[in-house]
Amino acid sequence: MSYVAPLKDMLFVIRHLAGIDEVARLPGFDDAGYDTAQAVLEECAKFNEGVLAPLNRDGDLHPSTLADGKVTTSPGFKEAFRQFADGGWQGVQHPTTFGGQGLPKLIATPCIEMLNAANLSFALCPLLTDGAIEALLVAGSDEQRRSYVPNLLSGQWTGTMNLTEPQAGSDLALVRTKAVRQSDGSYRISGQKIFITFGEHDMAENIVHLVLARTPDAPEGIKGISLFIVPKFLIDEAGRPGKRNDVWCQSIEHKLGIKASPTAVLLYGDDKGEVGPGAIGYLIGEENRGLEYMFIMMNAARFAVGMQGISVAERAYQKAVAYAKERVQSRDVAGSSGPVTIIHHPDVRRMLMTMRAHVEAARALAYVAAAASDAAHHGADEDTRRQNMAAYEYLVPIVKGWSTEMSIDVASQGVQVHGGMGFIDETGAAQFYRDARILTIYEGTTAIQANDLVGRKTARDGGAVARALIAQVRATAAELAQRGDADLCAIGQRLEQGAAALDDVVGFVVASFKSDVRAVFAGSVPYLKLAGTVLSGWQMGRAALAAEALLGEGGEDAVFLKAKIATARFHADHILSQASGLRAAVVDGAAGVMAVPEAAF
Repeated sequence: MSYVAPLKDMLFVIRHLAGIDEVARLPGFDDAGYDTAQAVLEECAKFNEGVLAPLNRDGDLHPSTLADGKVTTSPGFKEAFRQFADGGWQGVQHPTTFGGQGLPKLIATPCIEMLNAANLSFALCPLLTDGAIEALLVAGSDEQRRSYVPNLLSGQWTGTMNLTEPQAGSDLALVRTKAVRQSDGSYRISGQKIFITFGEHDMAENIVHLVLARTPDAPEGIKGISLFIVPKFLIDEAGRPGKRNDVWCQSIEHKLGIKASPTAVLLYGDDKGEVGPGAIGYLIGEENRGLEYMFIMMNAARFAVGMQGISVAERAYQKAVAYAKERVQSRDVAGSSGPVTIIHHPDVRRMLMTMRAHVEAARALAYVAAAASDAAHHGADEDTRRQNMAAYEYLVPIVKGWSTEMSIDVASQGVQVHGGMGFIDETGAAQFYRDARILTIYEGTTAIQANDLVGRKTARDGGAVARALIAQVRATAAELAQRGDADLCAIGQRLEQGAAALDDVVGFVVASFKSDVRAVFAGSVPYLKLAGTVLSGWQMGRAALAAEALLGEGGEDAVFLKAKIATARFHADHILSQASGLRAAVVDGAAGVMAVPEAAF
């Protein structure tokens, strides 16, 4: 089965949970209401279903290859990328000033989901290009923006993010790549970077590397890192790619998943280019502020990786449902004259509902976060912008960490639904599991997201933003409880219990951060998972309320609306009910984490 974009659910969330009509009232988004969203999403679905999804399996079987320093991407990728670029999909959320479409992030987000669900390996190239564009728009000079952003938006060029090195991993304080200032204001870059997604490929005429490096007199640690533009080909006077720069692909990784995506080891300063020894680079902003600028890319990428988790989970769910509807095995436990399709078996249905509830809940939370980002950047007043930015920044590590952890569980259940055939590679279920496994690692592991949630997003403001969100959760729980419907009352009860658990954990983090910091960080990942569970459950509660209201108005698709309520009830009973256990792991479980001495391991 190929991919079918879940447009009905996407549009329901955009309209009734994320508030596309409110976003369309923000300055600059006058023509970006529901009708525009529907039209864009329908066109996006056609492209991803028809062009990219059919390449997904072939890319897994025929990965990118390296020969003589040049990467050839999987069959069909180069042609598909040209269609992607010509369709304007790289520029959906970027400014019209440089050739983008200038649409809200709320409209761009389901487009990102479809792209990644159709073909995760392919989608990694636009993801990194988006990050490069964001960094240049915020921190680049006027000349840099004019020279690079239009070509990145058009797909003539692509972008990368060069952070880590063999000795550094996630600890960027250990970066050793050197940048030596030249008399003309440029820099000579030398060193090695690893895990560079689409660091070399054949899909565009130039690759714009954004590289972290140190100047000779830079301070030690993260305060001494600067950010540089290092194009594969230098830009000539006509603004076109000219001389070959001194940056080279040494190798590409052989990976568990996302095999079609070339993950490169890059060498800077191998003295093989046309510019002499050392790659020529150009400083972005000021020296020693590189990490600050790189985090612009990182925040954009982290949200996008969260969307990748939702995308892979959706694809795994669709695959599992299709198999469950056609696989005949065993009699119905309630009695039948012969074998039935396995979707009739209660435990298979439980797995499918778990997958469905996770995906719908995570999608809703991410889209609501996207709407907050739009309000944070385009709100009419400072207070609106400030509040929404705080909410968005709190949600980013949750969208990234929770959605990607969820995707592994969902993809694993997809294999389980297939039974033994799920372990056989030819069925395709295993690819989603393999592809999902990287998502909790890159752009900051789950622990890094959780540490950010604990330190910068909770302890720093005394839990103010977290508690403001919890207050909203409790308001929804109270509204659910006031409805006469048994399902809605049950959802409200579970949601209130989840809110109480999250409130307890926020209180524990704030109270213990200075007195027992190890205890707090021992529970950081369970805290993140609890926040993801409760806040996504909140969105399912809101969805149930919206669906009930629409049914009362004679909503056109009663089957969809009733299924939404049923899914929200399942989420409350089977997923949200886990909140108390996660609370206990944070508040009561720290001692056990550090209890066994190192020598005993």
